[in-house]
Amino acid sequence: MSDDLWLVVGLGNPGPEYANTRHNVGRMVLDELARRASATFKSHKTNATVAEGRTVAGGPRFVLAKPNTYMNVSGGPVAQLLRFYSLTPERLIVLQDELDIPFDTLKLKFGGGHGGHNGVRDIIAAIGTGDFTRVRVGVGRPPGSRQAAEHVLRAFGKDERAALPSLLADAADAVEQIASDGLAAAQLRVHTSQT
Repeated sequence: MSDDLWLVVGLGNPGPEYANTRHNVGRMVLDELARRASATFKSHKTNATVAEGRTVAGGPRFVLAKPNTYMNVSGGPVAQLLRFYSLTPERLIVLQDELDIPFDTLKLKFGGGHGGHNGVRDIIAAIGTGDFTRVRVGVGRPPGSRQAAEHVLRAFGKDERAALPSLLADAADAVEQIASDGLAAAQLRVHTSQT
Protein backbone atom coordinates (compact mmCIF):
# COMPACT_ATOMS: atom_id res chain seq x y z
CA MET A 1 0.00 0.00 0.00
CA SER A 2 0.98 3.60 -0.53
CA ASP A 3 3.20 5.09 2.15
CA ASP A 4 1.02 8.19 2.39
CA LEU A 5 -2.13 6.23 3.37
CA TRP A 6 -3.79 6.74 6.77
CA LEU A 7 -6.76 4.97 8.35
CA VAL A 8 -8.97 7.40 10.25
CA VAL A 9 -11.70 5.79 12.37
CA GLY A 10 -14.58 7.79 13.82
CA LEU A 11 -16.02 6.13 16.91
CA GLY A 12 -19.73 6.21 17.61
CA ASN A 13 -22.91 4.19 17.41
CA PRO A 14 -24.76 3.31 14.19
CA GLY A 15 -28.32 4.41 13.53
CA PRO A 16 -30.17 7.71 13.29
CA GLU A 17 -31.07 7.82 17.00
CA TYR A 18 -27.40 8.29 17.86
CA ALA A 19 -26.36 10.46 14.92
CA ASN A 20 -26.29 13.83 16.74
CA THR A 21 -25.20 12.65 20.18
CA ARG A 22 -21.95 13.52 21.96
CA HIS A 23 -20.86 9.89 21.66
CA ASN A 24 -20.83 10.24 17.86
CA VAL A 25 -18.64 13.34 17.60
CA GLY A 26 -15.86 11.22 16.07
CA ARG A 27 -18.16 10.23 13.22
CA MET A 28 -19.14 13.89 12.76
CA VAL A 29 -15.46 14.78 12.24
CA LEU A 30 -15.24 12.01 9.62
CA ASP A 31 -18.17 13.58 7.78
CA GLU A 32 -16.25 16.88 7.66
CA LEU A 33 -13.14 15.10 6.31
CA ALA A 34 -15.23 13.27 3.70
CA ARG A 35 -16.77 16.58 2.63
CA ARG A 36 -13.28 18.05 2.17
CA ALA A 37 -12.23 15.00 0.14
CA SER A 38 -15.47 15.01 -1.91
CA ALA A 39 -15.75 11.36 -0.89
CA THR A 40 -18.86 9.27 -0.25
CA PHE A 41 -19.22 6.58 2.42
CA LYS A 42 -19.91 3.12 1.04
CA SER A 43 -20.37 -0.34 2.56
CA HIS A 44 -17.13 -2.25 2.97
CA LYS A 45 -16.48 -5.93 3.63
CA THR A 46 -14.73 -5.07 6.92
CA ASN A 47 -18.07 -4.38 8.70
CA ALA A 48 -17.62 -0.64 8.27
CA THR A 49 -18.66 2.12 5.92
CA VAL A 50 -15.66 3.66 4.22
CA ALA A 51 -14.82 6.77 2.19
CA GLU A 52 -11.45 7.23 0.51
CA GLY A 53 -9.68 10.28 -0.83
CA ARG A 54 -7.35 13.19 -0.32
CA THR A 55 -8.58 16.33 1.43
CA VAL A 56 -5.84 18.37 -0.28
CA ALA A 57 -4.45 17.80 -3.78
CA GLY A 58 -1.12 16.03 -3.40
CA GLY A 59 -1.72 15.54 0.32
CA PRO A 60 -1.94 12.29 2.29
CA ARG A 61 -4.58 9.75 1.26
CA PHE A 62 -7.20 8.86 3.84
CA VAL A 63 -9.41 5.86 4.43
CA LEU A 64 -12.23 7.29 6.56
CA ALA A 65 -14.08 4.52 8.38
CA LYS A 66 -17.17 4.23 10.55
CA PRO A 67 -17.49 0.78 12.15
CA ASN A 68 -20.99 -0.67 11.71
CA THR A 69 -20.81 -1.95 15.30
CA TYR A 70 -21.66 -0.18 18.53
CA MET A 71 -18.79 1.82 19.95
CA ASN A 72 -17.90 -0.68 22.69
CA VAL A 73 -17.12 -3.35 20.07
CA SER A 74 -15.25 -1.19 17.53
CA GLY A 75 -12.08 -3.27 17.69
CA GLY A 76 -13.06 -6.02 15.25
CA PRO A 77 -13.77 -3.72 12.30
CA VAL A 78 -10.64 -1.65 13.04
CA ALA A 79 -8.44 -4.76 13.05
CA GLN A 80 -10.04 -5.90 9.78
CA LEU A 81 -9.48 -2.49 8.18
CA LEU A 82 -5.79 -2.44 9.16
CA ARG A 83 -5.36 -5.91 7.63
CA PHE A 84 -7.33 -5.09 4.47
CA TYR A 85 -5.29 -1.94 3.76
CA SER A 86 -1.99 -3.52 4.94
CA LEU A 87 -1.44 -0.75 7.48
CA THR A 88 0.36 -0.83 10.83
CA PRO A 89 -1.30 0.67 13.95
CA GLU A 90 1.07 3.65 13.64
CA ARG A 91 -0.98 4.64 10.57
CA LEU A 92 -4.24 4.61 12.56
CA ILE A 93 -5.91 7.79 13.84
CA VAL A 94 -8.93 7.29 16.11
CA LEU A 95 -11.44 10.11 16.60
CA GLN A 96 -13.17 9.74 19.97
CA ASP A 97 -15.40 11.66 22.35
CA GLU A 98 -13.75 12.52 25.67
CA LEU A 99 -15.60 13.25 28.91
CA ASP A 100 -12.48 14.41 30.75
CA ILE A 101 -11.85 17.28 28.33
CA PRO A 102 -14.07 20.38 28.31
CA PHE A 103 -16.39 20.84 25.36
CA ASP A 104 -14.81 22.69 22.41
CA THR A 105 -11.32 21.42 23.31
CA LEU A 106 -9.08 18.90 21.53
CA LYS A 107 -6.23 16.79 22.84
CA LEU A 108 -3.93 14.80 20.58
CA LYS A 109 -1.88 11.86 21.77
CA PHE A 110 -0.09 8.75 20.62
CA GLY A 111 -0.18 5.51 22.56
CA GLY A 112 -1.08 4.90 26.17
CA GLY A 113 -4.04 3.20 27.75
CA HIS A 114 -7.75 3.50 27.06
CA GLY A 115 -8.47 6.05 29.79
CA GLY A 116 -11.79 4.38 30.56
CA HIS A 117 -13.06 4.79 26.98
CA ASN A 118 -14.70 1.50 26.02
CA GLY A 119 -14.31 1.99 22.27
CA VAL A 120 -10.58 2.61 22.62
CA ARG A 121 -10.32 -0.31 25.07
CA ASP A 122 -11.84 -2.66 22.48
CA ILE A 123 -9.54 -1.42 19.71
CA ILE A 124 -6.45 -1.97 21.89
CA ALA A 125 -7.66 -5.50 22.72
CA ALA A 126 -8.39 -6.31 19.06
CA ILE A 127 -5.16 -5.01 17.51
CA GLY A 128 -2.91 -5.94 20.43
CA THR A 129 -1.40 -2.50 21.01
CA GLY A 130 -2.22 1.03 22.10
CA ASP A 131 0.37 2.44 19.69
CA PHE A 132 -1.94 4.56 17.55
CA THR A 133 -2.89 8.24 17.46
CA ARG A 134 -6.02 9.53 19.18
CA VAL A 135 -7.79 12.80 18.48
CA ARG A 136 -9.78 13.28 21.67
CA VAL A 137 -12.72 15.63 21.15
CA GLY A 138 -13.91 17.15 24.41
CA VAL A 139 -17.59 16.74 25.25
CA GLY A 140 -17.21 17.68 28.94
CA ARG A 141 -18.55 16.06 32.08
CA PRO A 142 -22.31 15.97 32.65
CA PRO A 143 -23.84 18.73 34.75
CA GLY A 144 -25.30 17.98 38.17
CA SER A 145 -26.05 14.37 38.94
CA ARG A 146 -26.52 13.17 35.36
CA GLN A 147 -24.71 9.92 34.68
CA ALA A 148 -21.84 9.93 32.17
CA ALA A 149 -23.47 7.21 30.03
CA GLU A 150 -26.67 9.26 29.78
CA HIS A 151 -24.69 12.43 29.01
CA VAL A 152 -22.79 11.03 26.03
CA LEU A 153 -25.94 9.55 24.50
CA ARG A 154 -27.71 12.94 24.52
CA ALA A 155 -27.67 15.46 21.72
CA PHE A 156 -25.53 18.56 22.08
CA GLY A 157 -27.19 21.53 23.77
CA LYS A 158 -28.14 24.70 21.92
CA ASP A 159 -24.97 26.64 22.76
CA GLU A 160 -22.84 23.59 21.99
CA ARG A 161 -24.54 23.15 18.61
CA ALA A 162 -23.59 26.72 17.70
CA ALA A 163 -19.91 26.00 18.45
CA LEU A 164 -19.89 22.47 17.00
CA PRO A 165 -19.01 23.28 13.35
CA SER A 166 -15.87 25.08 14.48
CA LEU A 167 -14.89 22.19 16.78
CA LEU A 168 -15.41 19.63 14.01
CA ALA A 169 -13.35 21.74 11.59
CA ASP A 170 -10.55 22.06 14.16
CA ALA A 171 -10.51 18.28 14.67
CA ALA A 172 -10.46 17.68 10.90
CA ASP A 173 -7.58 20.17 10.59
CA ALA A 174 -5.73 18.24 13.32
CA VAL A 175 -6.12 14.95 11.42
CA GLU A 176 -4.80 16.55 8.24
CA GLN A 177 -1.81 18.03 10.05
CA ILE A 178 -0.97 14.78 11.86
CA ALA A 179 -0.85 13.01 8.48
CA SER A 180 1.10 15.72 6.65
CA ASP A 181 3.41 17.26 9.29
CA GLY A 182 3.48 14.72 12.13
CA LEU A 183 1.87 14.55 15.56
CA ALA A 184 4.30 16.89 17.32
CA ALA A 185 3.55 19.76 14.93
CA ALA A 186 -0.19 19.19 15.27
CA GLN A 187 0.05 19.04 19.07
CA LEU A 188 2.02 22.28 19.16
CA ARG A 189 -0.61 24.09 17.11
CA VAL A 190 -3.70 22.57 18.75
CA HIS A 191 -2.58 22.56 22.37
CA THR A 192 -1.01 26.04 22.20
CA SER A 193 -4.12 27.60 20.61
CA GLN A 194 -6.30 26.35 23.49
CA THR A 195 -4.22 27.68 26.39
